[in-house]
Amino acid sequence: MADDIDIDALLSRESAQLARDREIARILGTHPLDAYAMLDLLPGCPAGDIRAQYRRKSLLIHPDKTTNPDAPTAFDQLKKAQDELLDDKKRGILDSVFSDARRLVMRSKGWGVDHPDVDGKEFVKEWRGMVGKMLEEDKGRREKLAKAQMQAEGRERERAEREVEERKRKREMEKKWEETRDERISNWRDFKKGGEKKKKAKTNVLG
Repeated sequence: MADDIDIDALLSRESAQLARDREIARILGTHPLDAYAMLDLLPGCPAGDIRAQYRRKSLLIHPDKTTNPDAPTAFDQLKKAQDELLDDKKRGILDSVFSDARRLVMRSKGWGVDHPDVDGKEFVKEWRGMVGKMLEEDKGRREKLAKAQMQAEGRERERAEREVEERKRKREMEKKWEETRDERISNWRDFKKGGEKKKKAKTNVLG
């Protein structure tokens, strides 16, 4: 009897570990920008469902309960997904992507909202695929925009640095000009004296 209990306990532990490994693999195989897919939810679910689903899945894959080396990464992604869906602004943006993707898939099939296969397994699969594609395209646009902004900021910094250097150069020139003022005056006076002497000498020769 004891041996049977040990075997049952072992099988139970192995089954639990298998469930954890599968869930970790599912999370890591999900599009990182799709918070709904990360929590295995669809748009329209209430905040209470988001919290409950996060709690169930986080307890399942918690790093303290499994030796799977990917558990910490999956756990962090799960937490990030919950935070995003509980943020009204971020969730609103994701909902818009889901809505647009749904319309695109339905339009490609020529379906209306009352089509019997809408929200079926295959439709949801295509819908999520379209969402992933749109999220990637949006990510690419944002990256290009960020790159262009960084380049513009870099050019602005360079312009500002050139202006600072130019002002510094002008101040140094003005300072140097002021420091040599007495010398210039002295040189001018010597020049004038030399000219007057030459003029007098020329006058004496003519006289």
